[in-house]
Amino acid sequence: MATQVSTTVGEAIADIVSGSTLAVGGFGLCGIPDKLIEAVAESGATDLEVYSNNCGVDDHGLGILLSLGRIRRVTASYVGENKEFARQYLAGELEVELTPQGTLAERLRAGGNGVPAFYTPAGVGTPIADGGMPWRYATDGTIAVASPPKETRVFGGKRYVLEAGIHADFALVHARVGDTHGNLVFDKTAMNFNPLAAMAGRITIAQVEELVEPGTIDPADVHLPGVFVQRIVRTGPQDKHIEKRTISTTEGAA
Repeated sequence: MATQVSTTVGEAIADIVSGSTLAVGGFGLCGIPDKLIEAVAESGATDLEVYSNNCGVDDHGLGILLSLGRIRRVTASYVGENKEFARQYLAGELEVELTPQGTLAERLRAGGNGVPAFYTPAGVGTPIADGGMPWRYATDGTIAVASPPKETRVFGGKRYVLEAGIHADFALVHARVGDTHGNLVFDKTAMNFNPLAAMAGRITIAQVEELVEPGTIDPADVHLPGVFVQRIVRTGPQDKHIEKRTISTTEGAA
């Protein structure tokens, strides 16, 4: 299917409806599809299930959807600096599946490559494999929904746990450069999770800082081929945000 060039972010995400599942790229606040997320917030879609490394911060990225109460469930590897995320989880307002970061990355990649499941040693001998992880709390602090046990097998004398690949209705990603055929180039750390999330989406929507004509990008520089991207929209240079600012002073400085 040819990549569709959208004129606005609102047009690009117009068919994301309540109850949709979203794979969202980025790492912390680096390379997150902020304009697409803002457009989803404006659309009014709710009851969303999100797969992402983390959930932004209280006032940026996925934290916007979270603060509006639009997210029902999150599969992530890091809670991050989002206090509202922690509050909703502990209050029983949000279902959370915490998973090892490498496992999450491979689940996204597997889903995008048509691999239904895979075995990994990560999590063996812990509640990740044995079950009992609190996915959702009740209002009284008890566990309302716990993770089920997962299948384990022994290969070469070592135990492994079976993890399922991830398929999402939509994937939202950010790239530095893209062409009108959907080929994408990511910038440094922004490559973390963006290509993987893009692969896992049945419909992948990319916001790009620069949109160019086919042939402009050297094929050797393409990080994600356009076959994985169904829609692309130019959003211009991205504002840089810092997730956690730490400032030190030099002793004796004026």
